[in-house]
Amino acid sequence: MPAGVFKARCLKVMDEVQKGRKEVVITKHGVPVAKLVPIEAKAPSIFGCMAGKMTIVGDLLGPVVPPEDWKVLR
Repeated sequence: MPAGVFKARCLKVMDEVQKGRKEVVITKHGVPVAKLVPIEAKAPSIFGCMAGKMTIVGDLLGPVVPPEDWKVLR
């Protein structure tokens, strides 16, 4: 794609590259000078993916059920 055409249609070309996942080579006087490529999407991290999705109710330091109510299964 000639630089003049790219300059006139820059935002539209960027949208097309993003949607079509195709690269565009930009030329100046017929010589390639730049390449516009889509950015690889990063996979979301597993760490912190549940942040803000739940609420802690009760005491996390002690048992939820007192030890005297525990039953031993044999």
